[in-house]
Amino acid sequence: MSGYWMLVLHSHLPFVKHPEYDYFLEEHWLYEAITETYIPLLMKMKQMEEQGIHFRITTSVTPPLADMLADGMLMQRYEKHLEKLIELAEKEKDRTVGDAKQNRLAWMYLDRFERIREFYYGFLQRNILNGYRYFQATGSLEIITCGFTHGFLPLLSNEDNAVRAQIEMAVRSHEKKFGRKPKGIWLPECAYYSGLEKILSDYGIRYFFVDTHGILFSKPRPRYGVYAPVFTKDGVAAFGRDFYSSKQVWSSKEGYPGDPYYRDFYRDIGYDLDFDYISPYISPDGTRVFTGLKYHRITGESENKEFYDPQIALEKTEAHGKHFVAERVAQLEELDELIDRKPLVVSPYDAELFGHWWFEGPEFLYQVFRAMNGESRVQPITPLEYLDEFPTNQVVEVNPSSWGDKGFYDVWLNGGNEWIYRHLHFMADSMVSMARKHSSVREGFIKRALNQMARELFLAQSSDWAFLMTTETALEYSVRRTKEHIHNFMRLREMLDDGKHDDDYLTKLENKNSIFPEIDFRVYA
Repeated sequence: MSGYWMLVLHSHLPFVKHPEYDYFLEEHWLYEAITETYIPLLMKMKQMEEQGIHFRITTSVTPPLADMLADGMLMQRYEKHLEKLIELAEKEKDRTVGDAKQNRLAWMYLDRFERIREFYYGFLQRNILNGYRYFQATGSLEIITCGFTHGFLPLLSNEDNAVRAQIEMAVRSHEKKFGRKPKGIWLPECAYYSGLEKILSDYGIRYFFVDTHGILFSKPRPRYGVYAPVFTKDGVAAFGRDFYSSKQVWSSKEGYPGDPYYRDFYRDIGYDLDFDYISPYISPDGTRVFTGLKYHRITGESENKEFYDPQIALEKTEAHGKHFVAERVAQLEELDELIDRKPLVVSPYDAELFGHWWFEGPEFLYQVFRAMNGESRVQPITPLEYLDEFPTNQVVEVNPSSWGDKGFYDVWLNGGNEWIYRHLHFMADSMVSMARKHSSVREGFIKRALNQMARELFLAQSSDWAFLMTTETALEYSVRRTKEHIHNFMRLREMLDDGKHDDDYLTKLENKNSIFPEIDFRVYA
């Protein structure tokens, strides 16, 4: 055997819950991801298990995502969402009866949604986390954690307790959801700063991931480049992203997802069809949204899109899966001659790429593992398996970095979002002092208010808001969410300072911003 391949998926969405509305547009981020990514990936894992295909996947399930997947209200809404999809596919089956190509696709979607429903109610028993726990128990899936609310840790590090709280709560949340403490972590945005490894080590984290330059610019120079992990001085391992395998999948122009025969993401009947017909399946205020039913393939640069052919797309995934494995074999054989251990290629991706953005992505991964199953020169592996086989690694100072544009912190700290940090830093300092002041409190309004203050601070720290401000893809919502959490925190603080308690207001916040009900504010003490 020439070497190993490590697939790492980062599964994350910001905590979005709005019980005050019957319908809320941003909650659909979750419902889309469940239907298009999380369940399809779990279905492919079950298929591989049943077919005896050896696979190894490492995935984060971030605490905000895990909490949403375990939230009764959100999952009831998801179930209604899934029923609406099936209803729409039924209508499409009838509407398109005079067009063979569209009708074939309508039947495909109806079958797909019904199989997802069957898997959800059957194998998953209405709890998506059951699927992750099942494959964790088989050893095929290594589940890792992330910062508790995906806080951008380098920009929170002025208050050490703020970073420690993100890590401690992540470990607690992970253990509650998955029955064991995490050994690995996906640093939010792959953002590393010098000294972070000490905190990770204190909480039992054995490894993390960084972008390519985080390893290549280490001191001293890494002997094996990114093709083996390195150790920090505290003994925590850092795995570096392989540029070549990432580009093959990430790049919309050079990578597989840009193939003209794959399904086009942007052409959706939610925008294409007559308003009166589609209105029951879009936002109640009339805002058109993606329904998930898309009939066209990428085709090319032209606005004129041809109809999607599922059979051709399936053949493409098989060819691309074989090509990906052949490329890894060639890469590893070349590396095997240069270094004195089995080289490792680490391929990290956002999980939502597979299925949501790239419809054929889960099938592609299935084809990769299927092709790798018959290939003796490369084998899939998890981080703990690799560290068990190679427990001795070079000690270096990992370079501060992220996987954002330009490779450092610019995306999360710039002229468009810098205003948030003076508030986050003030809130963190305030939370630490109040947690210490009231550390003996065991019950009552003060304890509840402090716990909710901790939640509001954690939710305000989410790196998603700063990212969305930079990309301007959900600018208004991200600004509103940040200001909302700041306001909630300050109002609760004022109540505790003045002794004027508003139980109704606190109860409303506890129901809405309910991440990790077992939270204890003393994590900041």
